[in-house]
Amino acid sequence: MSWHLAPSHPFSGVRLLTFDLDDTLWPCLPTIQAAEQEVHAWFADSAPVLASEYDIDSLRAHRQQVARENPHMAHDLSAIRIHSYRQLAERHGLPAEVAHEANSIFRRARNRVTPYQEVREVLGSLRGHFQLVAVSNGNAQIEKTPLAGCFHFAFMAEQVGAAKPDPALFHAASDATGIPLNAAAHVGDDPERDVDAARRAGLRSVWINRDGSEWPGALPGPDLQVRDLYALRDMLMRREES
Repeated sequence: MSWHLAPSHPFSGVRLLTFDLDDTLWPCLPTIQAAEQEVHAWFADSAPVLASEYDIDSLRAHRQQVARENPHMAHDLSAIRIHSYRQLAERHGLPAEVAHEANSIFRRARNRVTPYQEVREVLGSLRGHFQLVAVSNGNAQIEKTPLAGCFHFAFMAEQVGAAKPDPALFHAASDATGIPLNAAAHVGDDPERDVDAARRAGLRSVWINRDGSEWPGALPGPDLQVRDLYALRDMLMRREES
C-alpha cells in the first residue's frame, strides 16, 4: 500500500506544505505560561528585586510596551524579550547578562511543547511525499522540540525579518526547497495570519479549526478546512494499491 494524491484533487499539484506551529501543531498558551513561570522563579533566585517588583502579568505588559515602542523589532520576539529584560535589569542596577540568561531559560522552556496526539504520525506520513517546512511567527526552535526531524526546513519570523501575514516566511520556504509558491499549500489556525496570508502570497490554504470556530465572514474562505491533521491527510491523499 502507498499514498497517492488523487489526480483530480484541487491540491494535486502541491509539492510543498508549510505549517504554522503554535495552536496548529501544539497548544501554545500552556507552554508560554509554563515558560514565563520558570523565568519568574529564576528571577526569585537570581534577581530577586525583579521577582518582587514585577509579577508575570507586569513583565508581559512591559514587553508589550517595548514592542509598541520598537515596531521595527515587533517580528523578533526574542529581541523584544531581551530588550525588555535588559531595561528592567538596568533600572534596578543589574547587569545585562541577567536579560540574556532569562531569555535562555525562557527559550528552553518554550521548546517543551506537547504536540496534538496525531501530529507526529501524520507528519511522518506526509514527509515522504511532500517537502515540509515549518514557518512560525513564534520562537519555538523546532529541532529542540518533540517534533525534531519531522520537517525538511524550519523558519521563524526573527530569521527572515518579518512575521506573517507578510509573505517573507513563505518565500523562505520556497527558496529553501526550490518549489514555487503556486505548488505549495499552507496549514495554519489563524484566519488572517495563516489562511488569508497564504492566499495573498499565492499558496493554497488549509485552515485547521480544532475547536469548531466560525470563519470570519470578512475574509475569503480557505481552500480546505479540517479539524486535525488526520483529516488533512485524508483530504490531501487517498490510499491505493501500489
